Parts: sequence; C-alpha cells; structure tokens
Amino acid sequence: MAALQAVHVCDVPNLDQVPENAALALCYSRFRAGVNGEETCKCKISKFLVMGHRGSGMNMLQSSDPRMKSIKENSLLSFNEAAKFPIDFVEFDVQVTKDDYPVIYHDNFILHEQNGAIVENRLTELTLAEFLSHGPQKVPGTMGKPLFRRLKDGRIFEWKVEKDAPLCTLEEAFQNVDRSLGFNIELKFDDLVVYTEDELSRILKAILKVVFEHAKGRGVVFSSFQPDAARLIRKLQSTYPVYFLTNGGSEIYTDVRRNSLDAAIKLCLDNGLHGIVSEVKAVFRNPGAVARIKESKLSLITYGQLNNVPEVVYMQYLMGIEGVIVDLVKEISETISDVTRVEEGEEDSLYGDNGKTQAKAKPQFSSDELSFLMKLIPELMVQP
Repeated sequence: MAALQAVHVCDVPNLDQVPENAALALCYSRFRAGVNGEETCKCKISKFLVMGHRGSGMNMLQSSDPRMKSIKENSLLSFNEAAKFPIDFVEFDVQVTKDDYPVIYHDNFILHEQNGAIVENRLTELTLAEFLSHGPQKVPGTMGKPLFRRLKDGRIFEWKVEKDAPLCTLEEAFQNVDRSLGFNIELKFDDLVVYTEDELSRILKAILKVVFEHAKGRGVVFSSFQPDAARLIRKLQSTYPVYFLTNGGSEIYTDVRRNSLDAAIKLCLDNGLHGIVSEVKAVFRNPGAVARIKESKLSLITYGQLNNVPEVVYMQYLMGIEGVIVDLVKEISETISDVTRVEEGEEDSLYGDNGKTQAKAKPQFSSDELSFLMKLIPELMVQP
C-alpha cells in the first residue's frame, strides 16, 4: 500500500487548489443500486462511495487551478468524463422550466450578454427552448447566447472552460450517460422563494415522470436542501432513496430544520428519509453527530471543498461515513484502493438487515502519519 503523502496546509491556501501529488490509499468498493419489482426502495451500499460533483467537478471560474475550469459542469461531457474513473455516482442539479421540462443547471439565474449588457433571467421562468438557446449548441460549431456567471460576492465572470458543452435535460442524461453511473439528483430550489405544496408537487412530478420513464434500472438517489421538497418526494414515491442536504449550521436559516445535523436527523426520521448529505465541515465540527446518525439507521454522505483533500476523505472513511461528493474526481478516485473487499452477494444493505461486509485489509500508517491526519483537518477547517 502506498505511503501517505502529506498535503500541507500552506499548499492548499484557498481550498480550491490541491497539489497534483496529493495521494493516499483509500478504501474503494463499487456501488450498485437497483429497485425491486414491487417498486420499494432497495439500494445496496458498500462501505464507501465516491460521487462526482456536477459530473467530473464543479466550475470555479475565479480559481487559479485549471482543473476547476477544465470541463463544463452539469453537462453530458462532464458526466461521461467522470465515468472513466472508478466512481459510483454523479451528482447534479435539476430544475424545471416554465413548460415543465426538467433540466440540469445549478444556478437559479442564467446570465448572458446582449448589446453589451448582462441580462439575467430566472431559469424557472424560461421555456425549454429559451434555456437551451444559451451556450454551445448541439450543432457542432454553433454558439448560442454567451453564458456568464455571478458569484456569491457579486463578481461576474464569462463562463469559459477548456472543454465547453451544451446545456442538457434530465432525459438526455438518462439516455446518453454511461449506464455504470448512478445519478444523485439534487432537487434544486431557490432559498429566497417560498413554495406552496402545489408548486412543489408540480415540479417534483415533472421530474419523477422522466425518472420513471427513463431510469431503466439505473441507480438513482434524490437529495434536496429544501425540507418540504425532500419530504414530498418521499411521499410521492417509494422506489428511490431520499436524502436531506444540509450545511449543518454553517449558515442560519429561518427554517430551523436546516440549521443543524440534529435537526436533519429529526427531519429524516419524521418523514421516512434514508439519509443525510452534509457539508463536511459540519461533520468535523460535530463528530458526535455521526454516531447519532448511525444509531438512527440513516446513511451519511458529505460534500464540500475539503473533500478534495485525500487525507480528509480518509478520515471520513475511518469515522464510518458512507461516502463523499468530490470535485477532483480523477485525483480522489485514483487514490482509493481496495482496503475493504466485499464478497459477491455480501454487500451491506443500507435499507435492510440482510447482508454483511467483510474487511479484507486495513491501511498501514505510522504513528507520525496518523498524528498528521488528526492535526490536518482542524487547521484546514479555519481556511476561508
């Protein structure tokens, strides 16, 4: 097994760059998901999952790291690039257009330039045709309205990446993405909008229609930061697992269900959800919550820029966290080795009592390396 290669805090100044030689042998075991004939949730999960964030990684246009501007996020190109590596899922954001088509896009607003000025439109107020008119078009060599992006701090960047790609629909993803990949479908809603039950139901039913018509055995997981969307998607179907997304209190919302890991546990238990996807910093700030989540028979997966540091991922494996959502798909997936091998037919069932996993090997680290791991994470957490 490869020895631990240290990633010093000074080498990761903004957490949007990770050294190319960052390496750590981690556990990896392929995840397979499916549904049974009775359309009840039945997903088998190994000890550790890797999911590609928005495909092969999100775009950070302000980053000096070229890997964060390599391939257009949330595109068919990005999803299929991620499939080249030993990962289990791609995570992506789904919204529904004004004419009820589920499309894959992260931001609430689409920005383009027209007559020298930036024009901003809410995605859900556009038709499918209007949405697809932005960026590269499906006809090779043709370009629609040039896309821009507004950051949280207000800065606007032209959306330039090394390998650009057209915007796409959820149906196109099911039809054109490598079938080895499961889909973690984030149900995307605007935090500043108050949604009625009827509005949520209309949106979720449009998404479910596409999933049921086109999934054809592909592993699918739903997740959402919107508590009522998570609750309702669970009520509307029992085929696919539903996870509640939370930043665990990093930001405070008027909806108290969003403000802590314990509130997330309660929401899941009250509504029959299957697990939590938490910002990784929240887990390290409140490690006792991991035990409470497991005692509640819920699964725990994490997201966040810290997941691009292999040592941080390894610590989560040791803590019993089931998986991570990462941007640096190549780097993280390639540092994962078969620490845990699962015998055929003995995968651990996340939503049942049958099956068991058998550890075949354990990573070997010196006391100095383990000490480094324990010191690294608190230091990284204070980074902006």
